[in-house]
Amino acid sequence: MELKKIIEALLFVSQGPLKIETIAQILGDKSIEEVKQAIQELIKEYAERQSAIQIIEIAGGVQFSTKRDYAQYIRKLYKDETILKLSASALETLAIVAYKQPITRAEIEQIRGVEVSAVLKTLVEKNLVRPCGKKETVGTPFLYGTTQQFLVYFGLKSTDELPSLEEINVEQEQ
Repeated sequence: MELKKIIEALLFVSQGPLKIETIAQILGDKSIEEVKQAIQELIKEYAERQSAIQIIEIAGGVQFSTKRDYAQYIRKLYKDETILKLSASALETLAIVAYKQPITRAEIEQIRGVEVSAVLKTLVEKNLVRPCGKKETVGTPFLYGTTQQFLVYFGLKSTDELPSLEEINVEQEQ
């Protein structure tokens, strides 16, 4: 079977991003470089034929995605199922975690100036934030960080792609 067709089949059935290493491991006889080359060729082929579907690099892997031009039609098909609704307080808390991770609940509360237990619980339930360790201090509080689902939801390869605080005009604490 042709390598590109196998990769297409794997991407088509996967529930989320597939790491290139995982694809190479599944194939067994192909190197990571061969898999990367085949993926780049597929990306080029989809672009050349101006397909509504594309392969994107996201959250440390690759996956199929529709182009943004077709989002309005997909939303109509799935109604509100595709939209993750977050309150302003959840978005604020999520932004703090994304930019300051790993961070404790108390540190988030100090920045926001309000209690965030319920909001943090919601973000964990929605798999956007996760406990990622404990801080070596009195009480050993949990440290929180973003998840792979966070990267997928916001269309990021990694948190390095977040805009800088200067770019979005946010004053930084000294």
